[in-house]
Amino acid sequence: MDVLLGVALGLLGLWAVLLLGLFLIRPRGNSLALAIRLLPDVLRLVTRLARDHRVPRAARVRLWLLLAYLALPFDLVPDFIPVLGYADDAILVSWVLRSVVRAVGPEVVAELWPGTPDGLAVVRRLTGTSS
Repeated sequence: MDVLLGVALGLLGLWAVLLLGLFLIRPRGNSLALAIRLLPDVLRLVTRLARDHRVPRAARVRLWLLLAYLALPFDLVPDFIPVLGYADDAILVSWVLRSVVRAVGPEVVAELWPGTPDGLAVVRRLTGTSS
């Protein structure tokens, strides 16, 4: 029984660390709301990047893992948690995209972007590659 309690407390602690990490890497300002609005275009971008062979294998693996997480019917952060509940998907997408843009460069992302130039400007801001 003590072992089970220890495992449960350990998992709860890891989950709390995940929440803190998501909170720390979240986009600042109104970028998060813009990211949520752009989610359909961003999902198409993620899919295109995951299939593009110019993207290094490690980055493609991160993209496929992100797509798998987004397809899950549940979230690691429940929706009733303020700020992070509804934004965890957008935060994770932003974080993974930031790492992929650093690996391939903003030119590849711009080439594969399916949305408007204004949407691409938001993605550049989210990924820290704005000019």
